[in-house]
Amino acid sequence: MNTGYEEHTTKTKISHLIYMDDLKLIAKSEEELQKQTHTVDNFSDDICMEFGLANCAMIAFKRDKPVHWQSLVIDINREIQELEQGKTYKHLGIEESEGIQYQQMKERLKQEYSRRLRMILKSELNARNKITAIGALAVPVLRYSFGIINWRTKEIKKINRKTRKMLTMNKMHHPKAHIDRPYVKRKGGGRGLVQIEATYKAEIINIAEYLDANYKEDQFVNIVKNHERKQTNMNSIIKTAAKITEELCQPNEKSDAKQDGIQHTKARLGESLKNGKTKYYMGSTLEI
Repeated sequence: MNTGYEEHTTKTKISHLIYMDDLKLIAKSEEELQKQTHTVDNFSDDICMEFGLANCAMIAFKRDKPVHWQSLVIDINREIQELEQGKTYKHLGIEESEGIQYQQMKERLKQEYSRRLRMILKSELNARNKITAIGALAVPVLRYSFGIINWRTKEIKKINRKTRKMLTMNKMHHPKAHIDRPYVKRKGGGRGLVQIEATYKAEIINIAEYLDANYKEDQFVNIVKNHERKQTNMNSIIKTAAKITEELCQPNEKSDAKQDGIQHTKARLGESLKNGKTKYYMGSTLEI
């Protein structure tokens, strides 16, 4: 089906985005969208799946601005309603409208992270299992959004501070203890907590490395990489990853040995804690 929008650099047409049962159709006109919808409807019937109209909505744009459009009629008894003005739709868990609703998503993610963290800390688990539960249940709420939501480092650090404050309130971190101690492995005298800032930076580097390794083989990855190159420094994954890597690879004060990325940062934090320094380093002795 020759529908969808053409990406101008590679001349590739993009008509849909799909993952599992989460589908977004992209069309230039009502006629194209009608064709795409009927194709999906027929395919759903063939594999005995129900078209979940209750979870569907459509939105039209003209010059990047939402415009009013009639509901999309599938057949005499079924139609897809237009998305209400001021409302958002959710694709792969991310709130969108004319673009990703960054501020709205940040608030929702922070609230959900805090809710889960509070629930874990108030549970009957022992201290070790609470730390494990935080890494398994709370941190992934934020981790999923890294590389999608335009988090700033200061926002991530603020979440780290709030996490330590909640640990202190629940008697899992002494108020006068070193601020990096929760992130050190248990065998090193710490708690083994997953550090959100380290996780954020590791995810950004991983995404940038994936784009660099696969853009030649995959035309869609190439489109994403070209898009990221054109973004401003604060919004570009590639440029942010380059900045993070440069920070991580700065030589140690007492060693000229060059190590790579996270491993170098781990070594620096370990030396800092052993020497009783208070200087803050991004990474921890965590396995990320």
